[in-house]
Amino acid sequence: MVKRLSIFISLSCFLITSCAIKPVFHKSHLAAKADAPFSDAVAVGTVLYLSGQLGLDHETRTLVHGGVEAQTHQAIKNIDAVLQKHGSDLSKVVKVTVILKDINDFAAFNGVYITYFPLKPSRTTFASSGLARDALIEIEVVAVR
Repeated sequence: MVKRLSIFISLSCFLITSCAIKPVFHKSHLAAKADAPFSDAVAVGTVLYLSGQLGLDHETRTLVHGGVEAQTHQAIKNIDAVLQKHGSDLSKVVKVTVILKDINDFAAFNGVYITYFPLKPSRTTFASSGLARDALIEIEVVAVR
């Protein structure tokens, strides 16, 4: 029995070290972002790390109108599109990072946010003096597949 256990442990250690998980860097599924200097998603095993998403309408390449609430809806829809492309969805998000242009928009953002994330993934929210394209919000997530 001890010999079998020893063989099992040795084999397990060999398989774990020889099958090291390597990150897979995924370009955007959107043609307009194909040359972006970052990946929309990086997969490490079953974990997906997404780049931040703005409230950008990807057809017009402009921020949606309607303030932080509209941009929050759009940013989350953009996140969901990336997740869907890589075999996941919003219900599998485990960590969210939110950057607001103005911390006074927190309540408005949060009112929209809670409708998409009823499972309450862990979250960090902070304000910054400026975001790309003068957006009001940027959201990034970590999810599983």
